Amino acid sequence: MIELIPAIDLIEGKCVRLTKGDYNQKTVYNDDPVEVARQFEQMGFNRLHVVDLDGAKSRHIVNDHVLRAITEQTRLVVDFGGGIKTQADIEKAFSAGAAMVTVGSIAVTQPQLFGDWLSRYGADRMILGADVRNGMISINGWKEDSTQELLPFLKHYVEQGVKNVLCTEISKDGTLAGPAIELYRQVMAAYPQLHLIASGGVSSTDDIFALEHAAIPAVVFGKAFYEGRIDVQKLKNG
Repeated sequence: MIELIPAIDLIEGKCVRLTKGDYNQKTVYNDDPVEVARQFEQMGFNRLHVVDLDGAKSRHIVNDHVLRAITEQTRLVVDFGGGIKTQADIEKAFSAGAAMVTVGSIAVTQPQLFGDWLSRYGADRMILGADVRNGMISINGWKEDSTQELLPFLKHYVEQGVKNVLCTEISKDGTLAGPAIELYRQVMAAYPQLHLIASGGVSSTDDIFALEHAAIPAVVFGKAFYEGRIDVQKLKNG
């Protein structure tokens, strides 16, 4: 079964969602992300994807106190991303209880540093963030497009031992327009060994089943859940 990973995106300590990464298109869903995390745990989820949007914008972790509260008050396995630019940021995330960290921009701008982190912390604790817009990798909170194409970018890191990749199609994120299934198929065809986490555009329970049918290993969803479009019981029953 596809791994189901609900998401909590943080701005000023609140649970929010953006549309296409635009900070001017923000919806606040809950002032208490810890309570949201507890609800996910009560529903039977094991994983949680937490994104520090303040951190992504300011280029250093901001909401580690929220991460700590979530990991202290639930048993969820949390991966944390947003604003991780230094080893100190990684240590801060791990000390706040993250089981894994998601790193994207540094893997583009400082590949040697990301490779060092991969060696230091191990492939099981590192998730490569591959945020895609028009086929190119985007960085720094999706504010900048790089010159790197997705598949060659992944190839470089698969050869270095990367196992986990979170791939977000930016044009679909927060739009409820449906996931970029064909993009994820291409990634899995090229690198079937990857634990690929699909992100962006999920609009319904059926979208998740479609990803599962396409043999995508995992999916992150946020807005669709908060807008009442995900039938958790139906997902659990398959």
